[in-house]
Amino acid sequence: MSFGRAVGIGTVSNVTRRQFAAGTLAAGLLSRPAAAQPATPSVRLPDGAAVPALGQGSARLGQGRHPAAEEEEALRTGIALGMSLLDTAEIYGGGRSEQLIGRVIAGQRDKVFVVSKVWPDHATAGGIAEACAASLARLGTDYLDLYLLHWRTGVADLRVVVDSFERLRSKGRIRRWGVSNFAVADMEDLYRIGGGDRCAANQVRYNLQDRGIERDLLPWCERHGLPIMAYSPLGQGDLLSNPALVRVADRHQGSPAAVALAWTIRSGRVVSIPESGSPAHVRENAGALSLRLTEADLAELDRGFAT
Repeated sequence: MSFGRAVGIGTVSNVTRRQFAAGTLAAGLLSRPAAAQPATPSVRLPDGAAVPALGQGSARLGQGRHPAAEEEEALRTGIALGMSLLDTAEIYGGGRSEQLIGRVIAGQRDKVFVVSKVWPDHATAGGIAEACAASLARLGTDYLDLYLLHWRTGVADLRVVVDSFERLRSKGRIRRWGVSNFAVADMEDLYRIGGGDRCAANQVRYNLQDRGIERDLLPWCERHGLPIMAYSPLGQGDLLSNPALVRVADRHQGSPAAVALAWTIRSGRVVSIPESGSPAHVRENAGALSLRLTEADLAELDRGFAT
């Protein structure tokens, strides 16, 4: 999740959240799903590993917005509900997000898939290794499941990045590496480098209000078998109060948040990483795992969010 200065999920009004309590999430699925999905949706990475289609972001966690104990409980709740992919970055809260996640995964490292990111200022031959070591220390683990370059900005030589990531992978410090906020031109630059096609994912902004990647980046990634990780999947501002989204949620006896998240993971090629410091909101988000959108639902959402 990632994200320059606009990070994590968008702000959701308390009124909208309260209107759709967690207890109403699971019933009333409609027939004729747009595409068959497994009971617990997952996404296949290029190396064959399967990861949860719905994970958890942390860009604003560990920074005093909620009590630390509540944020930790929110993350543990998500893990228990199948949202066991945890996304963080060295820059989030000056490392406090990683420390928070480190406390949460202590004693259950084998149950989670941990993603962190290196800031482009550190994307040098020695800087990436140092940044990774610092992230591992804050997380209290000896390896990352996925390590991303946070932004391309200011990184002229991607070969240094690829070589540094590959060295970390050969030493067991990371299992896989990828990128974040890369456009098509950036991806093409990366793939022209030897070993650049070992990239495991590209994390970008994607939600019902922001579908720009569908024009070029998403098709490019699909052609190359590269999964997308969607940050800010709940958008910002008034996304959850959109009338079309509310109507679809009502039909499924669910919440607008669950529908919006189910929409992002509908293809089976996108991992969605909403952020929440509230256990109740995490349980609400988890409703997306059992929600199947129909062709009629998708068409109504297309009309409701037409630009």
